[in-house]
Amino acid sequence: MSTFFITATDTDAGKTYFARILVRALVNRDKKIAVYKPISAGCQLIDGVLINEDAEYLTVEANCGQTITQVNPIAFLEPIAPHIAANINNTVISLNDIEQNFLQLSKLSPEITIIEGAGGWRLPLGSGLYLSDFVKSVKAKVILVVNMKLGCLNHAILSYEAIIADGLECVAWVANCQKKMPFIEENIAELETLLPIPKLATLYFEPDIDKAAKSIELSPLI
Repeated sequence: MSTFFITATDTDAGKTYFARILVRALVNRDKKIAVYKPISAGCQLIDGVLINEDAEYLTVEANCGQTITQVNPIAFLEPIAPHIAANINNTVISLNDIEQNFLQLSKLSPEITIIEGAGGWRLPLGSGLYLSDFVKSVKAKVILVVNMKLGCLNHAILSYEAIIADGLECVAWVANCQKKMPFIEENIAELETLLPIPKLATLYFEPDIDKAAKSIELSPLI
């Protein structure tokens, strides 16, 4: 099973939008895909289950027959930092639980598992732990979504350097162009020079997921 972890330069950077498109592109290539969003905050309580919209999008796109709780086992109602949400709910985010829930996905026999992170690379879990510790433990390959806005060059380079410093392979990056950024093409060109990894796609908002999926260069992944 190949495993890819999608991180980003900051929160609301387009991880879910890219993850949906990537999963659709892989499914369209007849790949068996599982998805995993270990932690979410900002959910709705529906029939006694905390439902995160981003996790729901991923559940719909994957083709391993997963339930929403298999995709997103740790969920909080409050739209705040997960470790703070855990604290006010008198619970602890367990790195072991995150790892064990991930390992359960192997029973579904996916060819590829796509994991969507939360926030940026150093998302705190509490007790001095980070979500990146989970990525290190499962040795997932990392894809970096760059939120193209003022300051993104610094954020992208620092994120890439942190991933490499953690002993992981950052295999590719994505330019997510949802915001109006002056000289955006020049900034993308600069990142293509500064980041020594392939760019999978330059994404503008495209509501047609199948059409957007065709813009992704999958060869670095499969």
